Amino acid sequence: MPTARQALLDAAFRALGDAPWRTVRMVDVATLAGVSRQTLYNEFGTKGGLAAALLRRAADGYLAGVDRALTAPAPDRPAAVALWTVRAAREDALVRALLTGDWAEGLPRPDHRPGPRGRPGGRPPPTPEDLLALVRDRMAAVSPGAAAGSCEIALRLALSCVVVPVPGDDAADSRALRLVREASRPAVQKGAGLSGPSRTAGGRSRR
Repeated sequence: MPTARQALLDAAFRALGDAPWRTVRMVDVATLAGVSRQTLYNEFGTKGGLAAALLRRAADGYLAGVDRALTAPAPDRPAAVALWTVRAAREDALVRALLTGDWAEGLPRPDHRPGPRGRPGGRPPPTPEDLLALVRDRMAAVSPGAAAGSCEIALRLALSCVVVPVPGDDAADSRALRLVREASRPAVQKGAGLSGPSRTAGGRSRR
C-alpha cells in the first residue's frame, strides 16, 4: 500500500504525462491520488515543492539503477552504467533533463536555491554536475584502482548518446556500449621504443 506521499508523486507524474506542468493543478493531483488537497500541501508545501520532490524521485530512481548496473562483473561495469543511462534518459524525460540540463517545454524546472530547514519540499534536486559526480564516485568506489577520470569519461560518452541520439533504440544502445568499451579498453603500447631504451642507427642502446 503506497503512502500518501508516494501516491501523490505517482499522481503528479501521471498528470505531467497528460499536460504541461504549468497547467497541472494541485487539486487535480490530490484528486488523482485520492487524498485531500490539505494532505498534498502538508506533504509538499507548494507546487514548487511537489515539483522538486518529483525531480528528486527521478534522480534517486536513476541512481538506484546505476547501483544495480554496478553489480555486473568489473570489466562490464562501465558499459552497464552507460547502457542504463541511455535507456533511463530515453524512457523518462525527467531523467534526461536532470542529466543534461535541457529542460523541454512542459517539464517542471528545478529550483536550486537553498530553502528553509524542514520545508515540506525538502532538499533541491541535483544539478547535472552533481548527478555526474555521484555516478562517477559510485563507479570508482566499486572498481578498486579505477581512476575517477576514466569513470567520468565512460559516463560522458553515454551522455553524448543521450544528447545526440542515434536513430533507433537498439542503435543508440549499441553505440553507447561500443564507445564505452573502446574507451575502457587498456591502451596497448606499440613499438619497443615507447617503453624500452631507444636505439641508435648502429643498433646500440641509448641509455
